[in-house]
Amino acid sequence: MVRGKTQMKRIENAASRQVTFSKRRNGLLKKAFELSVLCDAEVALIIFSTRGKLYEFSSCSRCFSLNNTIDRFQKRMKDQGLSGKAVQDHDHMELANEDTSSMAKRIEFIESSKRKLLGDGLESCSIDELQQIENQLERSLAKIRERKNLMLREQIELMKEEEKSLLKQNVELREKCGMQPIGPLNNRGGGEEEEDEEDDVETESETETMEVETELFIGPPKRQRSSKKIP
Repeated sequence: MVRGKTQMKRIENAASRQVTFSKRRNGLLKKAFELSVLCDAEVALIIFSTRGKLYEFSSCSRCFSLNNTIDRFQKRMKDQGLSGKAVQDHDHMELANEDTSSMAKRIEFIESSKRKLLGDGLESCSIDELQQIENQLERSLAKIRERKNLMLREQIELMKEEEKSLLKQNVELREKCGMQPIGPLNNRGGGEEEEDEEDDVETESETETMEVETELFIGPPKRQRSSKKIP
């Protein structure tokens, strides 16, 4: 009779589950014994039933052979852990060294670029590199000028706002004191221009009156003849 394939799931029937446990436990103990004898291997087997009963097997014939096998297992795992940790530390050190080397190269490149931007160390640069440096400086200068102009415009706007506020305060104070408000600056400017024009006209007239006609004579001065006759 062909036996069907056993499904890998928990057996719900308690009696069937106990029978299967006993059969497979004995088979597992037999296989462990055969493995230790045929292959001269150190085998330790520990089984706990659902009720907590212990079943154990050890291939060593010495006293406390199972404990010795467990101690050997723990020591082995500890050694593997230390060796694995050493390998990990070595890998981490290699990565750290690579990162340090790449960072040092990058810092050196940045320092070299900085010196070139300042005009130092240009002897080893080619024409293309010099052109790139020039283009970079022009772009940087354009950005600096743009930022400077923006800040100047902002300051001008702030000063205009402050001027408006001060003028408003001045008007309010003059009204409180019963004084006449100051006229527009444009009118004052026109009056000043008219006064300047009048001053220019007066200056020109004075210059014209102060001009004297002169002539250049070569030789001794001419004597003026007297209109009176000598008797």
